[in-house]
Amino acid sequence: MAKSITAAELGIDLKPGDDTSLFKWFIASFLMGKRIQAPIAARAYQVIVEEEGRDTARKLQHCTSGQLVAMLGRAHYVRYDETTAQRLLDLSAKLNAEYAGKITQIRGVSADRSAFEKRLAEFDGVGPKTIEIFMRDAARVLF
Repeated sequence: MAKSITAAELGIDLKPGDDTSLFKWFIASFLMGKRIQAPIAARAYQVIVEEEGRDTARKLQHCTSGQLVAMLGRAHYVRYDETTAQRLLDLSAKLNAEYAGKITQIRGVSADRSAFEKRLAEFDGVGPKTIEIFMRDAARVLF
């Protein structure tokens, strides 16, 4: 089985109430939750969030699909690049529209971990694998 990449390995310091770190880990988890090699997904995260500075839902939403496809291409994340780019845009738009761009707002309106995970699953392209990866590191600061 492939080794799991942690938030800490990506330089993400998860802290309670820190929306920036939670958003970064959500994006990394989203990218790693697809059928793509973890190192390629991690590189895609680095290109989008670190090199291009798309570290909030608002900043990510202000990308075009073409810009995101190019960023994914730089990381060799090419298998589902167009779908992934659109889903990242949809994810950031939904997060901005429904939760003011904040993962902590999703937590705030969720009664418990199960309700929180159910809300995450409402994002297009976020399935059980993405939730499992995200919660592996984020649960300790959210619950």
